[in-house]
Amino acid sequence: MKLTEVTYDSAVPIDGYGPGFFRVAGEVIHGAMLVTGSRAISWGGYDDLAALEALSGEIDVIFLGTGAETAHVPGPVRAAVERSGMGIEPMASPAACRTYNVLLSEGRRVALAALPV
Repeated sequence: MKLTEVTYDSAVPIDGYGPGFFRVAGEVIHGAMLVTGSRAISWGGYDDLAALEALSGEIDVIFLGTGAETAHVPGPVRAAVERSGMGIEPMASPAACRTYNVLLSEGRRVALAALPV
């Protein structure tokens, strides 16, 4: 099988994660985080709807990393994101990180809001 190296140009990929943290573009973020192709910030979790709504117009889909296991999106979170014209896809945080990186490398307008494992 032929493998090709993934390039992100100036985008912000997820480098790794561990118990309670994420490594994004070489920087460590402790706790929940929100990352787009241009920035990574700490995120207040499910109660921080304003941070998700602020992505409207910039992002088409938010991958929601729900921690170590896949969980349902809380109703208020889903409603706020969909009201802002974006889609939301829940999955375990490790899978969400991988999916975000793949679609980011394709130039897609995606974000990742993730709870740590």
